[in-house]
Amino acid sequence: MADNLQEQLYQRIRSDLLAGRFQPGERLKIRDLAAAWGTSPMPVRAALQRLVTEGALEGEQQRSARVPTMSRERFLQITQVRLSLEGLAVELAAPRLGSAEIDLLQGCILRMEQALERRDVPAYLQDNSLFHLTLYRACANPILLRMIESLRLQIGPFFNRLFTGTNQLLHLNDFHEATFKALQAGDGKAARAAMEQDLSYFDEYLLNLLGLESGGVQARN
Repeated sequence: MADNLQEQLYQRIRSDLLAGRFQPGERLKIRDLAAAWGTSPMPVRAALQRLVTEGALEGEQQRSARVPTMSRERFLQITQVRLSLEGLAVELAAPRLGSAEIDLLQGCILRMEQALERRDVPAYLQDNSLFHLTLYRACANPILLRMIESLRLQIGPFFNRLFTGTNQLLHLNDFHEATFKALQAGDGKAARAAMEQDLSYFDEYLLNLLGLESGGVQARN
């Protein structure tokens, strides 16, 4: 029973990290999480420790863990690897998607569009995460999937920096729609190209924002 609870808590925190629900630098206190979820500190501590081991969190001595902060250099390095891995996963997934997955992806696109119009960050990030992970999990390559999820765990919290008043964000869903159309047509290479465009656009915006926040490199046009 304890192992099952630990797994549930681990998956919950992991899902929140992937969806960008935690902020970079945010401290996750074991006692607070246990109280919020109505459980003892032990399974929470074990779940956090698993994520520390995976590099998704940083351990602290004060009975807590912290979401890592993000440097421009680290973000760029992760982005370079994600571009190749996630593009490959989409190409592999294209011929394996069934009608249920297609319907799920289409629903994600619709809800993301609505969230963009409302500038609702949590709603957008939740369906953005679901859209991407649904595709990647259909690639039938568990090694590739683990590598992708490991990188997304590290970078997910930085997605909270979206929606800063720029109209560029209104175009974030364009690449999802292009990816979806290619998937409907069964064109894996076109779907991969569209996904790589999505990642490049999305990450370029965040990279420029990080540069501005750190007082470093100026945003490129």
